[in-house]
Amino acid sequence: MKSAWVKAPNDFKAKITGKLLGDGAITKQAGRSARFKFNHTYKDYKWCYYCYNQLAHSIPLSEPKFNKTIDSRLKKGYSLQYYVQSRVSDVICYLRNRWYPEGKKSLPCDLIQECFTEQTLAWWYMDDGHFKIERNIPKKIVLSTDSFTSEENKWLIDFLYKKYKLSFNLDNQNRIILYDQFQIIYFLNLIKPYLHESMYRKTFSSRPILFNLSAKRTTIYLPISIHITSPTKEINSQLKLLPKLVEYYKKGVFYKKFEKLLFLDHGKKKKSYQIVINGINLSNLQLLKSLTGLTYSKLTELCFIGT
Repeated sequence: MKSAWVKAPNDFKAKITGKLLGDGAITKQAGRSARFKFNHTYKDYKWCYYCYNQLAHSIPLSEPKFNKTIDSRLKKGYSLQYYVQSRVSDVICYLRNRWYPEGKKSLPCDLIQECFTEQTLAWWYMDDGHFKIERNIPKKIVLSTDSFTSEENKWLIDFLYKKYKLSFNLDNQNRIILYDQFQIIYFLNLIKPYLHESMYRKTFSSRPILFNLSAKRTTIYLPISIHITSPTKEINSQLKLLPKLVEYYKKGVFYKKFEKLLFLDHGKKKKSYQIVINGINLSNLQLLKSLTGLTYSKLTELCFIGT
């Protein structure tokens, strides 16, 4: 059974790991072989069919079937779903042993570490993720991990931080949540290449950018290691590098380029500067803030140190 898993494509391993972290399950009835299954609400039938088509290349799956379930707890009195179930497979038997060692789903940490990619994160999020946005401002991302133990969720939090520098927190419903605006946008940037069109509701489009803004007085906070004698003049001069940051973002190298400053730079003492930012620099700051969720101060710091 293990050899079948070892020989399976890495792409498949990443996807099914995301599915098992999310809505996927592996059931086993007495005297029968393990079966992998998942279901989605009627409105998510496109996502259900997409998952079926992606996974059916590596494990034997029956086509999605429609199901109506009577449930008096629901307002309509019933639920509409599509469900998919596998036939017998050595890969599924192996995963059943790893994910359900005592009959209840638990995290096979070594297996997750081996297989987890941005695609895994995307599939997990599309299955079990919730995105809260107010007035087009990202507020939080929730991953519904309440079926796992709090210790397992703490492991997931630590794992996601070590792998992607994502700082999730555990809430009182045993879910893991991301609150920081920059991190939310970074998270969505990580999964964007793998986001299925039926799940676009779980992301957002940045707000319209106003160009040709007028000069504005504001406060910029910079590390004390940056020595400035004429704040307005020197900071505006350095902000001329902002178009370079925009290019890094367009080329997809922004987060890698500034990794240490964005994720590993904490606790530095800051000094405040009351300055007037000219209109061109203000427009570029607003653009980058919308794209990345970073503050004006952090973007200014990148212009001084990162470029």
